Amino acid sequence: MKSVLITGCSTGIGYETAIYLKSKGYQVFATARKEKDVKQLEELGFNSFLLDVTSSSNIQDVLKQILQITNGTLDVLFNNAGYGQPGAVEDLRIDVLKEQFETNVFGLHEVTVQILQIMKAQGYGKIIQHSSVLGLVSLKFRGAYNASKYALEGLTDTLRLELLDTNIDVTLLNTGPVTSDFRKNAIIKLNQNIDMESSRFKKSYFKSIDVKKSDVPFNLEAIEVAKVVEKIILAKKVKPRYYITKATYILGFCKRILSTNLLDKILKRI
Repeated sequence: MKSVLITGCSTGIGYETAIYLKSKGYQVFATARKEKDVKQLEELGFNSFLLDVTSSSNIQDVLKQILQITNGTLDVLFNNAGYGQPGAVEDLRIDVLKEQFETNVFGLHEVTVQILQIMKAQGYGKIIQHSSVLGLVSLKFRGAYNASKYALEGLTDTLRLELLDTNIDVTLLNTGPVTSDFRKNAIIKLNQNIDMESSRFKKSYFKSIDVKKSDVPFNLEAIEVAKVVEKIILAKKVKPRYYITKATYILGFCKRILSTNLLDKILKRI
């Protein structure tokens, strides 16, 4: 029975992946940042832990507890925790941008390097990093999130190269629109951290808030991501990245074949 640690399991992709893998017989360690979410996961029969990825000591403590249960090994890490901070680049305060990176880049990196020590000692493992289609292309008013995912892409591509002489696989999930609380949480961050009333993009901000989930093309349910995660766990040869949703395939293809100017003309309409 393979052991899997998943970060960010309160809702959406992390939650559905934990449920799916548990139903398939995997030993799933589901973590969340809030106590109420941990209790909910425990009620569902999970080994669940309170985990704030921005706290190095918290990560260390959780891993110690997990290793006691698994007798010192961990087969798979799914780095899923993260959020999206909307806002035009000119409207982003430095502290807001730093906060985005603390979770999406630095927190994810800290989890990764701590677990790498475990996987190097045991001689094998799989690390799955949750990126985005916005780690491949950029969209307006997504500068902080775009930048965090571009950074994740660079770190992961480099780490994969550095681990080619080991039995540790590193891969990226480039998800497009997937049913989750991501958009709801992003709107909360928009209201908290962006001075929309004073921005020249005021109309665009309020228009984006009014967009309904049904208006988002190519949306998939979170279970589809969970199935790809299991595919990676079972794969003998792991690919460097996995595209999920038609939006990712279309925009990823455009990124590879179009000039930047032509791609910009497409992206500005989205």
